[in-house]
Amino acid sequence: MTHPTPADHTFQVDLRGLVDLLSHHLYSSPRVYLRELLQNAVDALTARRTLDGTADGGIRVTADGARVRVEDDGVGLTDADVHTFLATIGRSSKRADRIAEQRADFIGQFGIGLLSCFLVADEIHVLSRSARTPDAPTVEWRGRGDGSYTVRTLPAGARPEPGTTVTLTPRADATEWTGPAQVRALAAHFGSLLRHPVTFTDGSATVPVNPEPAPWSRAYPTPGARSRALAAYGKEVFGFTPLDTIDLDLPAVGLKGIACVLPDAVPAGRRTGHRVHVKGMLLSEQAQEILPDWAFFVRCVVDAESLRPTASRESLYEDDTLAAVRDALAERLRAWIARAAASDPELLGRFLQAHHLAVKSLAVHDDDILRMLLPWLPFETTDGHTTLDAFARTHRTVLVTSSVEEFRQVAAIASAAGLGVVNGGYTYDRELVHRLPEIRPETAVADLDPATLTAHLDPVDRETELAAGAYLARAREALAVFDCDVALRTFQPASAPALLIDSREARHERTRSQLAREQEGGLWGDILGALHQEAPRAQLILNQLNPLVRTAVAIDEPELARTSAEALYGQAALLSRRPLRPAESSLINRSFLDLLAHALRKDS
Repeated sequence: MTHPTPADHTFQVDLRGLVDLLSHHLYSSPRVYLRELLQNAVDALTARRTLDGTADGGIRVTADGARVRVEDDGVGLTDADVHTFLATIGRSSKRADRIAEQRADFIGQFGIGLLSCFLVADEIHVLSRSARTPDAPTVEWRGRGDGSYTVRTLPAGARPEPGTTVTLTPRADATEWTGPAQVRALAAHFGSLLRHPVTFTDGSATVPVNPEPAPWSRAYPTPGARSRALAAYGKEVFGFTPLDTIDLDLPAVGLKGIACVLPDAVPAGRRTGHRVHVKGMLLSEQAQEILPDWAFFVRCVVDAESLRPTASRESLYEDDTLAAVRDALAERLRAWIARAAASDPELLGRFLQAHHLAVKSLAVHDDDILRMLLPWLPFETTDGHTTLDAFARTHRTVLVTSSVEEFRQVAAIASAAGLGVVNGGYTYDRELVHRLPEIRPETAVADLDPATLTAHLDPVDRETELAAGAYLARAREALAVFDCDVALRTFQPASAPALLIDSREARHERTRSQLAREQEGGLWGDILGALHQEAPRAQLILNQLNPLVRTAVAIDEPELARTSAEALYGQAALLSRRPLRPAESSLINRSFLDLLAHALRKDS
């Protein structure tokens, strides 16, 4: 049995559907049409310079309300080029063999940029004359949104000089992107750092779009003048006056620019976008991938030669070059921090005041930054907010809590007892404090546990403890539901009637044990039972120095003694600032009402 030979077919492209796909999924906004036209013009000028080293042309943008026109003095197109590159989707003139070796000199590499014009117009009109042949004719190409196009050859005089003119007649629904004021703003937005001269005209006046080179490439009379100019540029671009500006210069990839240090803190982990130009053309205002996550205290504006844009040319392609650039820029930021630490303490202080969290995140993984800045970083301690350097000078042994809640429970008591405690509950803090001995070997660091604190509380004399025995027994009975023991000690400040020592881990273990008991016999109960540990009990430590406590432990009436113990527990739980369990909230309300009722009965 013979089978017919399969026939070859050609894909049919629905241009209108493709343009809709580009507008909704590739490009972020119709405004990119002007960037694509500028890019094509820049690439044409680059190719012209390759062909003729003496060629020196520019780009002219015109918008009069009826049409938008972009004209260049570039290499131009022949009749064959027009069919090959303007009417074949996905092919780029930069892939042509004759200029393949110069591909890196061009911005675009995907050959679909001209389609973006259909986002704002139904027809694209191109007049082009090639510079490759002295007497080349002028070629006219008209492409329409329905996928059709026409090409015709005109006399050479139709365009006296080589180059290309692209004219758009905007649709009525695209006027917000094609009005004269908007086109001028877009030309300045995308082309302010282009190396070729760009001008704009609205039919009555012509103005330069990029009259000066990038600010980091200009000459300044003094370093101070340069610093002020870069700071002014940072404010113009980002809307804030930088705390400082950092020069970014990577000759290996042709990257130059500045990093502007934010004057105020930003939320931890929020990555800020950076302004990235490729060969002068603005690629993105929100490029996050140019710097590592920890560098959220700066915003950068850079211009690079060797970074690859994605197909939309609105972000960077993740490759080895980008990874190397990211590492190199991170090193520049580290070097700036090192210089500030060594030579400008006032600047370093302002920087750390605003961005200590960013520096802490860096110091966790960077030993050099750790050694340089750990002593300068601020922490919450029993001596107030201070640096570890100052804190370690007064406390040879530094204790650190595992949570904010634990620190708040013990801070006042620990301070009165002369203990040096650091709040380790904030991001990175506990880990960094434990690394302090690497910088100051004479300092010891340990986690704070209840035994350490209670060891610094003075016991009461035996006679006092025996006298309070009945009250303590009733208090333990009343608080047994919370797995809480009760003890009598003396400690400062005397104004504190009670101290509740109860870690988060202890509460979690007691909760797990309670669930295991409730689920006894089931699969879940067996799993929880297998994880059983001895559940640590909470401790309510009553302060014998406090007048209220001395009165309470002398109460003979059982119910009143029980109520007063519950009230002291509730007050200590509130002072710990941890979330209250429902049973604790109920206890606080009940004990308050019972004490109020007792007081009213006594008065009546």
